[in-house]
Amino acid sequence: MKKVCVFVGSRANYSSIKAVMRAIKDHNDLELQVVTGASAILERFGNVDQLIRDDGFIPNYTFHNLVEGENPVTMAKSTGLGLIEMSMILNNLKPDIVVLVGDRFEVMAVAIAAAYMNIPIAHTMGGEVTGTIDESIRHAITKFAHYHFPANEDAKERLIKLGEDPTHVYNVGCPRMDLIQDELNNKINLNELFEGYKGVGEAIDFNQPFLLVSQHPVTTEFGDNRRQIEETLNALNDIKMPTVLLWPNADAGSDDISKGIRSFRETHKPTWLQVFKNLPTSTYIHLMNQTLCLVGNSSSGVREGAFIGTPVVNIGTRQNQRDRSDNVIDVDYNKDEIENAIRKQMSHGKYASSTLYGDGTAGKKIAHILATKSVNIQKTITY
Repeated sequence: MKKVCVFVGSRANYSSIKAVMRAIKDHNDLELQVVTGASAILERFGNVDQLIRDDGFIPNYTFHNLVEGENPVTMAKSTGLGLIEMSMILNNLKPDIVVLVGDRFEVMAVAIAAAYMNIPIAHTMGGEVTGTIDESIRHAITKFAHYHFPANEDAKERLIKLGEDPTHVYNVGCPRMDLIQDELNNKINLNELFEGYKGVGEAIDFNQPFLLVSQHPVTTEFGDNRRQIEETLNALNDIKMPTVLLWPNADAGSDDISKGIRSFRETHKPTWLQVFKNLPTSTYIHLMNQTLCLVGNSSSGVREGAFIGTPVVNIGTRQNQRDRSDNVIDVDYNKDEIENAIRKQMSHGKYASSTLYGDGTAGKKIAHILATKSVNIQKTITY
């Protein structure tokens, strides 16, 4: 039986890999190991670790490595601490495979540790382009990885062009689509659901139209993130539609976005805005399904949004060049552009569903491949 270690370092990590964790746990020939760290174990980022436990996954290890400050220096230091901690954890767990998601700095630390310890790496969501530091990390992890699970055909072809062995590059789709497939079969009353969640601001009546906002810092634009979120908030203030806003992730610039949100709330006292640190993936999916428009720069607008048909206003450069469907309007960090695009998407309504990022069967496909396919730790690059 192969021991498969999955690392979760953020809420985005978890939503992106939950379906795979479930499939590994249910597979007769695989043993699931779970490690959590970085922002996933911190209360101020919503304590994703507890959500993982509530879903029935008990972490084998947790570790603290996130250095306060949310700036480029602390990101680099946090990566170094993650490398030290994961080296010890992997030595104790002795997994046969390590599964990594995407492109975040904490994931890079785990990739380096596993690579130096001769542990095969399975990488999901590789091969995509975005134009920010995330892209550099994503491609770097690709060069460490042995199993590749891109989310679409364009990403698969790019991985092969990067020299990866085509026999170990599998276009399985994005595992997030699996969760959508499951959740949309459930009829949810959002008003009843949100009675159990603690947010900041006046409660929203989800029987009425509402907006959803998820905007994160762009690390390569450090120093400009507060202005960026203020442009978004000022646009929303002109519209004054009931709005759910999620707290930013832990990347460099997060503190500036947080300050911008707090200052806006104190200055404008918006009765239309409710802020949440974090929400379960299942709840977020239903919000996306029912919102008039998702606003910000989260990849969920491009990925899940395409599958659900959610109207999306994508702001700025964070998702540069990532494949997208017709549901996305791209705008700059400009109040008027943002407002006009939101109003256009509100008028448009739902888009047709797209399978650009998969059909909702990725988790089982990945588990089957990990159970039945072997790789040589000494990679062969096919330039």
